[in-house]
Amino acid sequence: MRTFDRYILSHLLMVFGFFSLILVAVYWVNRAVSLFDRLIAGGSNVSLFLELTLLTLPSVILTVLPISALVATLYGVNRLSGESELVVAQTTGLSPWTMARPVLYFGLCVAVLLSLLAHLLVPVSRTMLVEQNQELSRDITGRFLKDGEFLHPGTGITVYVREITEQGELRGVFLQDRRDAAARTTYTAERAVLLRAGDSPRLVMFEGAAQTLHTDTRGLTVVSFADFTYDLAGLVGGPASPRKDPRSLDTATLLRADATDLARDGVKRGVYLFEGHNRFAEPIFAAALPVLAIALLMLGSFSRLGLWRQILAAVFLAILLKLTSNVVENAVRGNAGLWPLTYLPAVITMGMAALALSWNAYAPRKLVRGVPA
Repeated sequence: MRTFDRYILSHLLMVFGFFSLILVAVYWVNRAVSLFDRLIAGGSNVSLFLELTLLTLPSVILTVLPISALVATLYGVNRLSGESELVVAQTTGLSPWTMARPVLYFGLCVAVLLSLLAHLLVPVSRTMLVEQNQELSRDITGRFLKDGEFLHPGTGITVYVREITEQGELRGVFLQDRRDAAARTTYTAERAVLLRAGDSPRLVMFEGAAQTLHTDTRGLTVVSFADFTYDLAGLVGGPASPRKDPRSLDTATLLRADATDLARDGVKRGVYLFEGHNRFAEPIFAAALPVLAIALLMLGSFSRLGLWRQILAAVFLAILLKLTSNVVENAVRGNAGLWPLTYLPAVITMGMAALALSWNAYAPRKLVRGVPA
């Protein structure tokens, strides 16, 4: 690798690392806040919260890296242009292809990272995350057996237990169900126990009352009971759904799934094929995007005033390519026979990059800061 290539590559990698850390932190904190509210409100401990947020990290990094690669290329090249370093390189006679070569090396480094994440780390972390969520959904004690605190195990549900005995009996139970806007019911009981009948959990309350407020008539109905069984299946989850998350499966399984596997998992073949092929297409797209960016930046002369018009054009094209990827995803998921279209955004990006570099190489040379290049 030549000195010029090493210099540009090291500069881009340093900027890439900086922007990746910032974007990963922003995305991760945003997810962590919503997860924290849900878990802590449901009575889960902090260690479980940390474990689940760490398991979401590979998926966050996979989402962020292509964005970081584009931003790093635009920022890095614009900065080198402002410091006249690329101007010097251009005046020495380096061709656009030569100047784009270290950016291609940089794109390949990003592609390797994305491939490692897409094919290995994300499926493993998603599998562990699914298992944790299933265990959490079956964990009745984590949601109800916490005395002296108001808990919210589900949307529109509030639970309070004054005391829990050593035998596991609940004393002084308060449960409010606001899921039905037309009839809000509040249950109070002297004592209660948690039972599980098969996969369906139950809260059996003794010596209590149910007060139902009918919001349309503003009427209040009060019913006393010696014992009452409240079904918790809708709150803590019933048996696990057979439908699998494609992101948790390995690539070979996604590409080779037959009709039996699809029927068992409850998904269309197009869903699996897109996920499997996208694990190859996304790294190619991420490698080509920085090359397209520098090719567009070289369409204008390098200047200390910056390359803002070219930068805006590169960002606009990146958005269009991402929208194209979304359209392709919907098409392939609906029709498995269209799976080759998964590679379309990557192919378009490579073609545009090659076209822009060829134009820079063979078009009449421009002025560089007022000096013929």
